[in-house]
Amino acid sequence: MAERSAVVARDVDAHPERFRVLTGERPTGPLHLGHYFGTIIERVRLQEAGVETVLVLADYQVITDRDTMANVRQNVYSAVLDYLAAGLDPEATTIFTHSSVPALNQLIIPFLSLVTEAELRRNPTVKSELASSNRALSGLLLTYPVHQAADILFCKGNLVPVGKDNLPHVEMTRVIARRFNERYGDVFPVPDALITASPEIPGLDGRKMSKSYGNAIALSMTEDETAAAIRRTTTDIDRLISFDPQSRPGVSALLSTAALCLGKRPEEIAAQIGEKGSSELKRLTTDAVNSFLAPLRARRAELAQDSGLASEVLRRGNDRANSIAATTLDEVRTAMGTLY
Repeated sequence: MAERSAVVARDVDAHPERFRVLTGERPTGPLHLGHYFGTIIERVRLQEAGVETVLVLADYQVITDRDTMANVRQNVYSAVLDYLAAGLDPEATTIFTHSSVPALNQLIIPFLSLVTEAELRRNPTVKSELASSNRALSGLLLTYPVHQAADILFCKGNLVPVGKDNLPHVEMTRVIARRFNERYGDVFPVPDALITASPEIPGLDGRKMSKSYGNAIALSMTEDETAAAIRRTTTDIDRLISFDPQSRPGVSALLSTAALCLGKRPEEIAAQIGEKGSSELKRLTTDAVNSFLAPLRARRAELAQDSGLASEVLRRGNDRANSIAATTLDEVRTAMGTLY
């Protein structure tokens, strides 16, 4: 898969107009630095290279591993502002919400017939999400990979930028596309994964940066809120700052965060601080993050002055996604002999 991804990357650089990317996330909370470094930068790069991009805010998938849809609407609108502030252009990138595109979700029904329960249970994301949720396995979580396949294939996406951990989702989509085409006729492209070399940015406690852990620096935070979050980071009494993620998770997380924002290595930051202790590390990290995010936050504040902007971007994106999905669903029903 890695070798194929390298070939695809070269093809994208040479012929960006041949590709359509599907990407997105669940709006379970505000977007944070992990999203920015992990996915948003790559989306902007692909958009500016001329690759058609479709971005789903998967609001239906919020309840994959939780019982509530509280704050989802707010999170969706907030994410749209973050995207625009980061450089995504709604004229070039279609931004839409799951729940607004019924034809997309209808594809899940025939797709479910193409996979087995055993295949779904083997999916690493299903297993990891189940383990971390401390809940019974719901039908929605079990079929999560099929929902993601519908996201990718409804728009005939042929390129999916992912980290290595998410490769199984792309492989499941490839399996579903091939099986549908073999059974009913050639409708779907078999998408390729574009493995991104995104840096890992830990949360402030050293674990993965996650909204559910409460260890994230949100893009929408103010400078004071950022400073307060960094101040709360648990460090240790050793004044000599060193980069040791296993033994010093809090200190190392701050070093990693500062290093990403400053374009340096964590070890360089540690050497720079030396024996000045955690208070100096927190000050430096706060300054680095706030300086790095200042242009994005200024742009976001400007955009937020138009109270109807986010909803208008979504309206246009939802309209376009519905048009694409309706065409694809008609092709699917024609191939299956169910267009009446």
